[in-house]
Amino acid sequence: MSRRVLLVVHHRRPEALDLARALAERLREAGVTSVINAADLRGFARRLDDVVEAAGHDEAAGCELVCVLGGDGTILRGAELAREHGTPVLGVNLGHVGFLAEAEREHFPDVVERIVHRDYVVEERMTLDVVVRQGEDEVQRTWALNEATVEKASRQRMLELAMEIDGRPLSTWGCDGVVMATPTGSTAYAFSAGGPVVWPTVAAILVVPLSAHALFARPLVLDPSAQVAVELLPDQEGTGVLWCDGRRTVDLPRGARVEVCRGQTPVRLARLATAPFTDRLVRKFDLSIVGWRGQGRVREQ
Repeated sequence: MSRRVLLVVHHRRPEALDLARALAERLREAGVTSVINAADLRGFARRLDDVVEAAGHDEAAGCELVCVLGGDGTILRGAELAREHGTPVLGVNLGHVGFLAEAEREHFPDVVERIVHRDYVVEERMTLDVVVRQGEDEVQRTWALNEATVEKASRQRMLELAMEIDGRPLSTWGCDGVVMATPTGSTAYAFSAGGPVVWPTVAAILVVPLSAHALFARPLVLDPSAQVAVELLPDQEGTGVLWCDGRRTVDLPRGARVEVCRGQTPVRLARLATAPFTDRLVRKFDLSIVGWRGQGRVREQ
């Protein structure tokens, strides 16, 4: 079977389109077929040679890699396509922080050759399985790589939420919402809400309340086997909305229940380097390390 690589492109960024064209041409020279979905293909001003147009949600089927050219939002889109098929995702950051990306724009020529020669390793990242219920009825079943967030639907109305851990009530909060995140998502929404940074090698579920009016409203780090549930109290005026990775939404009426647990299917990320996660934090957040007198050096990641 011929080699195939799915390209996922931020098609509103001219730079992403230029890089996708260069990558497709180099892959063609190496005998590798590029696959791009119809929506992304429409962004190109000129036709791409020897590119397979894909449609639907099985775009990653039969592909050895999903290469994403864009920011974290585009990488999350690539993860949606890749997860079901177990296809590794490799992101080239063209956005801002780009915490999920493996390489920056200036490393692109090396990335291309590493893809051609399959010179990368693959690691698995924990996900969350999410179920929404209304009474006895299951309303929606979805998942998240970064976080599942229950938020108020109206700016004027606070949410009244009951938090449950492993079948036992923990606390009731009047709040803007609550973030339930993976270690991968600890540097995303959970981080901006005051949650801890968790190393990706740690298996855990994070719970971070959003602007909660309560004495006990600290971020929680739970065992990965924990069963987490959030209930919207039925006797309130406000309603809510569930966001998964900022991409998939479910409306939450009063009395709705959101159940979150460790996902059965991880996301596989392609890695080009083995530098410590500490170095990634320093680089992505531009942390000052002036005065450090250790024995090593901060390495490229």
